Amino acid sequence: MSDLKQDAESLHKAASAMAKAEDHTRKPLHDFKAASHDLSAFGVLGSLMSAKDDIQDGMDTIAKLTKDLHKEWEAEAKFMDDVSDAFDLLDILLSAAARAKKG
Repeated sequence: MSDLKQDAESLHKAASAMAKAEDHTRKPLHDFKAASHDLSAFGVLGSLMSAKDDIQDGMDTIAKLTKDLHKEWEAEAKFMDDVSDAFDLLDILLSAAARAKKG
């Protein structure tokens, strides 16, 4: 097996794993977002210090950034699959050129 073929397979496996990353974070992210709206543990002290709103805003920001990260991972996975396909095609073309040169 050529190096390009091995690289293509490695990229495809990595892309597949990266595309599944959101599956592993979906529930924790949902729980995190739900918890950001239930900060009752701060009680009166949190309200007096206006810390509750700041913490809620911070948690909402982290949740948004995580969703953005999921989109980035999805784009990276697609790019890696495209490069993998290009390597596969290049490997085929190089093999055909080598056969034509011998024949």
